[in-house]
Parts: sequence; structure tokens; C-alpha cells
Amino acid sequence: MNAVPSPRIAVVGAGIGGLACARILHRHGRRVTVFEREASAHARWQGGMLDLHVDTGQAALRAAGLFEEFRALARPEGQELRGLDPITGALVHHERPADGASGAPEIDRGQLRGLLLGSLPPGTVHWGQSVRGVAPLDDGTARLRFGDGTTQDFDLVVGADGAWSRTRPALSDATPTYTGDTIVETFLDDVDTRHPALARLVGNGTLAAKSGRTMLSAQRNSGGHLRVYAGLHVPADWHVAAGLDLDDTAAVREHLLAVFDGWHDSLLDLLRESDGGFVNRPLHVLPVGHTWDHVPGITLLGDAAHLMPPYGIGANLALLDGADLATALAAHDDLDQAVRAYENLMLPRAAAAARACAELTDTLTADTVINVDAARHHLNERLLHHQTAR
Repeated sequence: MNAVPSPRIAVVGAGIGGLACARILHRHGRRVTVFEREASAHARWQGGMLDLHVDTGQAALRAAGLFEEFRALARPEGQELRGLDPITGALVHHERPADGASGAPEIDRGQLRGLLLGSLPPGTVHWGQSVRGVAPLDDGTARLRFGDGTTQDFDLVVGADGAWSRTRPALSDATPTYTGDTIVETFLDDVDTRHPALARLVGNGTLAAKSGRTMLSAQRNSGGHLRVYAGLHVPADWHVAAGLDLDDTAAVREHLLAVFDGWHDSLLDLLRESDGGFVNRPLHVLPVGHTWDHVPGITLLGDAAHLMPPYGIGANLALLDGADLATALAAHDDLDQAVRAYENLMLPRAAAAARACAELTDTLTADTVINVDAARHHLNERLLHHQTAR
């Protein structure tokens, strides 16, 4: 008897969700190809810290067989949260993780991505391969169209290509909308040696000061690296209205210092002393409860499926999506049944999380920074309740 050929599976996007899916498929003996538009694994900075939760991100890494490697890289001490009064600089809230606490240890996104990449066979990820779109075919397969004009057909295309997914239009007309909030990001290097006062100010985890919807925060990453985030409630084209060239570091710095005029000097030093330029990150979301009618041969995971505000849940859901999809594909002989089973699990879970994020946004609009962590815990509890209730 001839063996049934392994399905041809393509993952679009080498972010952590797509890589988790590829890793678990590989563990189950399934072939998978990952297409990534970036030229290499080190083409750009991968972002700051991620706090991975037991029932979502950590569960996905257990399914990937990478949990012990994750623990070796993770920093439980990174769960520390320091809330400062923006005007006086006084410490108004301080949460320290208990010894051995592992509920949500932090890890650099780049480290986590590197861990997942290193677990895949060489050649799994095709770098510098941008995808322009995907189309379903009459036989239940799908055709990928690449930036160079070539095409390839697959039994399943998984869109793990983020907020501005090129895969999503094959399933949904939804597009991300601007939330009204923007993050302007910068960084400091070697803070323990070069900026010891700021290192002490931030501590081992996250520092935040907030007034209404304006916020300054900083996160300790590995290797003495500090990421700084200025949160602004502004129009999406705020820099155009201000006559700013975002590549003009000095001008952007001066503008931000004016925005935060009157805030305590210790906080303003996060902007004054930054080592790099400023990156503009307007925040977008997909509609709460975003869904689609099932289309054979195509599905989505992570931000491509359910883009939410950055409250610490998106990365966890992306990892869990990848794990659930790969597990379903390994457990079902029928590929289309597997994808349906995954979507029936993922879409209601994502809708519940998106509703919780919307509620949290309303809370944080008027609330103070000292309640941010408690609100995030509430969000994760809501998600866990949804999972257990199924």
C-alpha cells in the first residue's frame, strides 16, 4: 500500500507564532516551509520583553519541547513593576516577584525567536521571500504569490504575518484601525555601567509613570539593555502636524521633552540620555470578535487573526495559536477537519481576549499606572476562565 503523502504546509511569517507552529509540526514529523520577507534572522531588532503565562505561552513551549530551554533564558525577576508619580518621581507602587515565582517570567522577544529558530531544521525558513497574497484554489489548496512574481501551491497556507497580513484578505475584509494611541520607542545600552541611576530607577523589570493617556515606561532587557517607551494620545499623523522628521533624533527628542514638560527629571532622563533614535509605533487593532467563514487551504494565527492592544496577551496567544494549530494538524488525518477544529477553538478564545482588552482600554483611559498590572492579571484570568469553560 502506498503511503499517504505529507501535506504541503506553508507558514507566512517567521514571528514567534509561526515558528511555534513550524516547530511543533516538525516534532510530529510534518514538513513545513516558512516564508519570511526579512533578509535574515538579524535583519532588525525584534522588540522588548515578553511575559509568558503558564496556560498560554508556557503551554505552547511545553508542546514545542522547549520549556527547559526557555526557563534557562527567562528572567523571573523581570516581573518586577515599579510605578512612579510623574511629577514628583516618588515610588507609588512596587511589585516584586516572590522567590521562584514563574507565573509570567520575562524573556527578550529576540531570545525567544532565536530559541524557536534554532529548533528547526536548516532551510525551513526561506529568508528574503516576501508574500504578496494568497488565493484559494478549487481543489481546496491555496496559491501563494511572491514579491518576485512567482507562485507556489500548498495544501495549507498559514498566515502568521502580523498586523498588516497579506494572507488575511483571502479570508476577511477587515483591516486594522488606529486606536488613537502611539508609542515612540528608544533605547539605552550598557545601563549598569553608563547610566547606573537609570538602571536603579527601572529596577529588574518594568517602570511606568502615567498621566491620563500619556505615559513614560521603560523595560529592562538582557545584557544591560533598556527599552524606553513614550505613550502618546495623538492623531496618527502627529509628527506631520508637528513638522517633525522622525529620522531627526534631536528634533524628536526636543518635541517629546516638551510633551512631558513638568514631569520629574529622573523620568525625563530616559529620553535625554537615550542612545538611539526614536521609532514611531502607532497602535492598531482589528475589530473585537474578528472572524471569517472557513476557507479550505488557508487560516490565520496571532496578530493576523486578532490584533489587540499591547497588554501582554498578544504574544501569548500567538504562541498558543501556533501550538493548537500544529497539534490539530498532527491529530487529524483530514487536513481540513484539523483546520476547522483549530478555528473553532481559536476564534472564540481570541474574541474573549479582545473584549477583555477593550474593557481594559476603557479602564486605563482614566486609571493610574498603579493598577495596570492588576488589570493585566484580570485580563489573563478572563482568558483562562474562557478556556476552562469550553
